[in-house]
Amino acid sequence: MELKDVKSPQDLKHCSVEELNHLATQIRETIIGQVAKHGGHLASSLGVVELTLALHYVFNAPDDKIVWDVGHQAYVHKLLTGRYDRFDTLRQQGGISGFLKRNESVYDCFGAGHATTSISAALGFAVARDHFNRNNNVVAVIGDGSMTGGMAYEAINNVGASKQNMTIILNDNKMSIAPNIGGFSKYLNRVISNPVYNKMRTDLDRLMNRLPGILGSRFRDLFLQVENAAKNAVKPGRFFEDLGIRYFGPIDGHDIDELVMILERVKQQQGPCLVHVLTEKGRGFDAAEKNPTKYHGCGAFDPESGLPLAPGNPNPSLTSVFGNTLLQLARKDKRIMGITAAMPTGCGMDIVAKELPDRVIDVGIAEEHAVTFAAGMACDGVVPVVAIYSSFMQRAYDQIIHDIALQNLHVVLVLDRAGLVGADGPTHHGAFDLSFLRTVPGMTILAPSNENELRDMLTAAIDMEGVVAIRYPRGTALAAELVPSEGPFDYKSPKILEKGSGILLLGAGFMTNELKKTAAVLRENGYNPTLVDARFIKPLDQECYRSLFDSHNVIVTLEDNTKVGGYGSAIAELLSDLGYTDKKLYRFGLPDRFVEQGEIKALYKILEIDGESVAKQLMEKL
Repeated sequence: MELKDVKSPQDLKHCSVEELNHLATQIRETIIGQVAKHGGHLASSLGVVELTLALHYVFNAPDDKIVWDVGHQAYVHKLLTGRYDRFDTLRQQGGISGFLKRNESVYDCFGAGHATTSISAALGFAVARDHFNRNNNVVAVIGDGSMTGGMAYEAINNVGASKQNMTIILNDNKMSIAPNIGGFSKYLNRVISNPVYNKMRTDLDRLMNRLPGILGSRFRDLFLQVENAAKNAVKPGRFFEDLGIRYFGPIDGHDIDELVMILERVKQQQGPCLVHVLTEKGRGFDAAEKNPTKYHGCGAFDPESGLPLAPGNPNPSLTSVFGNTLLQLARKDKRIMGITAAMPTGCGMDIVAKELPDRVIDVGIAEEHAVTFAAGMACDGVVPVVAIYSSFMQRAYDQIIHDIALQNLHVVLVLDRAGLVGADGPTHHGAFDLSFLRTVPGMTILAPSNENELRDMLTAAIDMEGVVAIRYPRGTALAAELVPSEGPFDYKSPKILEKGSGILLLGAGFMTNELKKTAAVLRENGYNPTLVDARFIKPLDQECYRSLFDSHNVIVTLEDNTKVGGYGSAIAELLSDLGYTDKKLYRFGLPDRFVEQGEIKALYKILEIDGESVAKQLMEKL
């Protein structure tokens, strides 16, 4: 069978193992070819090719529910569930998502973009199934990286207590927990998963229950001790067994024959089971095997050499500006410590860790823990700098309020990827941070409009008080080199960039650069606007804004946050509080809906928040 002929998982049911292995080769070629053209999450998907084939061979989706974690590993699933013909649109505007999406396919039973959700959701499916007396299987697939997140353990605890029939696949790509246990473990897996053995086990348990009193109890305990001793001699699964989840593994995640055999047997088991599968991240692509972190998420590249197709922007990334600035500060100030939640490279903390490894702590995919961990540090004199993507910081909202702000602790939160992020789409757009952070009492929110401000704001934030958040977008600096700092200056006030009259243009963060285009178009058409870089989103300098409001009749705000509760809302509230009822306020920002994936500049135009579109709309209104 050829991959192009697979229209649904049902087409796999009559394949031989040899044919499935042939499909595995084609799948890898297809994924490498697509990601090489447009970028994407490569290494994770290459690692689960055989596992995904085995899952769809053994289980009957969409009736059986296969719940994926994160979605980085879902490309194979998409190819096997009727999306081969659209795979060349992956992560592109109007194309299929790079993650799981319920409204994209009936086979995507649960949407996933962030980690540690699959076990919780799968348990929900299992309870709903039993409530309605259905008879389908439920499978959760979770990567070992996601097992660093506390939500996974909350779910596992609940699964063990609930005794629901469901299967958890722990995809262990050797990035964390698995020892190499050899052939005896493989033999033991075959024994404990064998239907004959499990029938004997059940019958023996019933027999021992019939024995009088303490005698039956002692026989049952002895039998379980022998079985557990055999398992514990070679297996790392005692933890799951103690929580009430039967453990099977580790299993070679690239051996389709073995995977199919174990999954067929496990799905007949009563109660929750966990199958521990060993995979190799980047399998089948030499460059990704050697450097799985680099090819976890990558841009377009030459599939032969693995090198980028086109030279990157010569300007430094904003992430690297942050990392290098923090390194310079940490060299001089021993109070500073960096915290990252499994994204040292993505957030720039690797720059600090390379030189000062004892000053950066990676807590894993555990954003809530990262924030409370920082609070504990702050209580004892450390200045923690917590770098987390804007969309991931949503998970730690309660900790920001309860553990930092309520105790008035000095913690610096650095939110990378604020605003639209492009091809990763709605699960990763940082569209809400201004809205949810503005509500926190005592919060200071800084939004730089260029790389120099990012550097200077981080420098100033170290010696500020209370919780400070700095948010900046994904992308590169505006210039190849930073301008030397002129020294500390007051960020409490907005900065007037171009002075005019009549129209006041207020930009939040990097969207100020779009407003520069707006100002240029307006001037070409006879207007003379004032352009202002807000810099401080909270608190707002009332006297400075009062002066600006007094001298302008039309006020315009632009932000890459949702308009609901964002910077524009803050200005509307301030106008009302100060008694300005005669001013016209026009707010531009992200809409009150989830924005799909696409190239960032193209999305700006579609949403009409690019500089030229804002100018056009303003002139129509005026």
